[in-house]
Amino acid sequence: MFSLLRPPALRSCDSCPYRRDASSGIWAHEEYDKLRRYDAPAPDQPQAMFQCHQADGDSATRRICAGWAGCHGGHLLALRIAVLEGRIEASTYQAAAEYVSPVPCSPRVMKQPPTGRRTSTGPAMQPAD
Repeated sequence: MFSLLRPPALRSCDSCPYRRDASSGIWAHEEYDKLRRYDAPAPDQPQAMFQCHQADGDSATRRICAGWAGCHGGHLLALRIAVLEGRIEASTYQAAAEYVSPVPCSPRVMKQPPTGRRTSTGPAMQPAD
């Protein structure tokens, strides 16, 4: 049975690709490339939701990725479309749009390397200047 995506968790997962302190290189390069498309202006963003990787796509416990919501929030085209199409409830949209991460997440900027992509032996990205 189809279930709606739940709001973001209170805290992003330790392996969330948006976390600044996530280990580098744990995700395939293609996965990081998907994240970068959400950095585009809203009309050019993907319409697909980015759900937490801790639950299967058809799980009743699936939820919006907290790191994704924390970095992009109300600027996400996918969130707006999902609420209009009934794929998420209005309260879930509001929770994601207003979500503030309690752990540092990477500001998603096109000219920066994606968080988590292996660039050294330490965290993959330092805070933007």
